[in-house]
Parts: sequence; structure tokens; C-alpha cells
Amino acid sequence: VTKGKLTLLCDANTDGSFLVHHFLSFYLKANCKVCFVALIQSFSHYNIVGQKLGVSLTVARECGQLVFLEGLKSSVDVFFRAQAEPHPLQFLREANAENLQPLYEFVREALKPVDDGEAAWRCPVLLVDDLSVLLSLGMGAVAVLDFIHYCRATVCWERKGNIVALVHDSGDTEDEENNILLNGLSHQSHLILRAEGLATGFCRDVHGQLRILWRTPSQPTTQRDQSLTYQYKIQDKSVSFFAKGMSPAVL
Repeated sequence: VTKGKLTLLCDANTDGSFLVHHFLSFYLKANCKVCFVALIQSFSHYNIVGQKLGVSLTVARECGQLVFLEGLKSSVDVFFRAQAEPHPLQFLREANAENLQPLYEFVREALKPVDDGEAAWRCPVLLVDDLSVLLSLGMGAVAVLDFIHYCRATVCWERKGNIVALVHDSGDTEDEENNILLNGLSHQSHLILRAEGLATGFCRDVHGQLRILWRTPSQPTTQRDQSLTYQYKIQDKSVSFFAKGMSPAVL
């Protein structure tokens, strides 16, 4: 497992959640400590998919390997239950919330180094599904970028861990906030996985294409970027990848 990296997952005209499930199962199998900020689906949804991929989120959570923030349930707590301390999603109650500090504090606490005597996990990992939801809930792109910046400082640099985050690309040039977020994260990322729908529309045997871009942010652009493009088909327990035009259904 490489360490200190930011991986950006992006989907355009398709559902890129299969990438989130892959990284979640990959890091759990690699015995990493995972903090999963899940703003899209319920715990049971991720657990069902995880079981198909060979991991149990329930077991991982019970043994302390997985810290799971379930946005769908937590949002109800924010509105209807008194909180002794700031809730990670506290900004939902504040009309003019300008930062995500409570959410960052949650991540920092979840991935703090363990004391002697507890299970020793490999590198810490922050997984977010997905950052675009924060924009939809009223946060500005700059506040979300600040949140990722602080998380990188703690998770990637201080604790030598990794961050994986999904952002939607709506393709709407007028969606300025989402474009700022996407561009800002792209410049910081070491690896960008961009899932795209087919330009020709729906196909039973090819579900989309995946652009893979490796970056070294500290190097000049001409030296740092390498890219590959594959087409893929999502199956019940796996994803098949093949070169463009090389689907078994075509050959």
C-alpha cells in the first residue's frame, strides 16, 4: 500500500460508486484503519456490496478497523437531537456555516494513532463518498477544499496515510462551485480515476470507460502526467476492464 497519496475519483454521465466500493474493500483487506465519511448511501448498502467483494463492514466496525460516519442517519441527529459536542455535520444547522472544522475533528480523532495494547493497523485512510454532496448542502467549494487541505496535512503528511474522495462532474460549465472543487482537487491529486459514460449511450456489454491519470504534483506538467484509458463492464462481484474496442462482445 502506497502512503501519503490523494486519489481523486470522478464520474461524468455515469455512476462511479464502484470505484468507492473497490477502494473500501481494498484498504480493509490490506488491514488499514479506515475512516469512511459516507454521505450518499446507508451503512447496510455499503455492507451488502462489501460482502460481495469479500469484506464485512460490520466486523470491521466492531473490531475498530472501520469508523463509519453515516450521513443519512447523522443528519437526522443534527436536526432533532440535542448535542453535547459539535456534530461532524454541524454546518447543516447553521445558516452561515463557513467551515467544516467539526467534520475535520471527527476525521482526526477517528484516525489518531492507537495506544499500545490495541490492534495495530497499517496506514490510516480517509474515504469520502462524496464531496459534491457538501456543495449541495450549502458549503462553498473553498470550504470543502480547506477541509481536504487540513485532512491531507493530518492523514497524508503527519500520519503517512491516504485519502480517497469522489466528486461528480456534472458537465455543467455554469456550476462554478463544483468546477472550482474539481479543478482544485485535480491539481493536488497523485492519481485521478475518471469514470465516464459512453458517448454513444447505453450498451449492455460495455458500461463506460475509465481514464487513469498518474500525477506527480511537484513536477513540471510535461514530466509528471501519464494516462491510460480502459473500457469496463460492472459484474455482480467484480469489474472487467479491457482496451477500447476490445470487449469480448465485440470480438
